[in-house]
Formats: sequence, structure tokens, C-alpha cells
Amino acid sequence: MQAEALFPSGCALVLGASGGIGNGVAEVLAADGSDLALVYNRKAEPVETLAARVPTKASCHQCDITDAASLHKLIGDVVAEHGRIHSLIWAAGPLVEQTLLSETSEAAWRRAFEVEVHGLFAVVQALLPHMRENGGGAIVHLGSAGHRRWPARDGLSVAPKAANESFLRGIAVEEGRFGIRANSILVGVIDAGMFRELMAQGQFPDGWVEETHKALALKNWGRSEDIGYAASYLASSRAAYVTGQQISVSGGFGL
Repeated sequence: MQAEALFPSGCALVLGASGGIGNGVAEVLAADGSDLALVYNRKAEPVETLAARVPTKASCHQCDITDAASLHKLIGDVVAEHGRIHSLIWAAGPLVEQTLLSETSEAAWRRAFEVEVHGLFAVVQALLPHMRENGGGAIVHLGSAGHRRWPARDGLSVAPKAANESFLRGIAVEEGRFGIRANSILVGVIDAGMFRELMAQGQFPDGWVEETHKALALKNWGRSEDIGYAASYLASSRAAYVTGQQISVSGGFGL
């Protein structure tokens, strides 16, 4: 199958494209032939740099996904620019403080759900009419390998993503008749973006690296492109009969 046949006309809408993983995912999608609508909230530079170097058409958009007006403007602008959104790639999310659940503030908990759960809910609802009218589409969610084995102190990431997993199974069931697919990637420790920031801040306790390596079948961290390959597959025609599924890209974490 030729790369140009993997995706229909239009673009992949990449939420969180300024982050290390989202940026890497977008680059793989472009290499596989998809046009891109790259979305950021505060950091424009990584998105603009990527848009300038990919081999396909790429547009850049600022959006606060917790603001309904900003979100609906985003969808309208992207459709006007590209004609169609064939895939949603959800890589958005705040920098997650590493803390025990017993020490997590209510404000931090609510913020995590506001961005990751309510944000995904809002963008999917906004996109569904467009995808239905255009013969379907793909939703690819970047979740957490922590669903397979609870990672201490990472509850602000794992818990919201667990809610999203249930939501996406519902979307897969309800929207399949319209050709809309919804799948999730369980992301392990990826040497990019948020992981590097947290390491630089010293948020992981002594011995964390050694203990985490013990939980991996493959004794190394992943790369952003590893997530990109899975996301591109799930968004493409190669996964045309795949929906409501999870694929763990985590080096065997939790086996």
C-alpha cells in the first residue's frame, strides 16, 4: 500500500502538538502522508518549527481546549484551511506533578480532569458532526500504560486517562455506524517532553529509574516516534477494522 493511500484528503488534528510526544507523533503522520493541523496552547515555537519542515501541508493553531468558544473556532478554522479533519490525535495535557494520591490537592485533581477528561469530551463532541458528514474518521487517544500496573505518584495522569478509556469505548460503540473509530495508545516512559521536564525538576525519587527498569521487559525508555508509529497506524486505513482497542507502547511495562 502506498503511503499516499493511508489517509483520505484533509488533515489530522493534533492536540498537544507542542509537547515532545505530540510533536513526534505529528512528524510521523506527516512522513506517512497526512496533512496536519497542529494545535498548541502556550508554546508556539515547537509547532511552527515542525510545520516548516514536514513534507505535507501543515497549519498552526492556538487553542485553549477548556474554553468552548476557542475550541469551536479551532474546528471552524481547521475545516476552512484543510476541508476535512480525518483524524483527531489527543496528545494534550498539563505537566503532571508526581505526588501520592493522599497528598494530591483537590485543585490539582480538578485541573487534571478539566483538561484531560472534559477537554477530550468537548473536542470529540465538537468533531462528531463533521466526521459523520464526511464519511467517518479516527480518534486516537494517548493514554497511560499505568492502567496495566499502577505507577506510584502518577495518579494525576493515570486517573483522568482511565476515564477517557471508558468514554472512548462508548464512542466506538455509538459512532461505529458512521464510520468513526476510537482507539487508545497506552504510553509508557518516553524519553521526551514531560518526562524530561519532570526529571530536570527532580520529581522522581531516588531509585525510581532502577525500579521502573525492573518493570520493563525492554530495558530502555521509548521514543516519541514509537508512539507516532502506533498513532499513524490507528489513524490510517490499515486500521480500518480496528476500534475500541488499546495498544500498549511501553516496553512491556506491567507484564
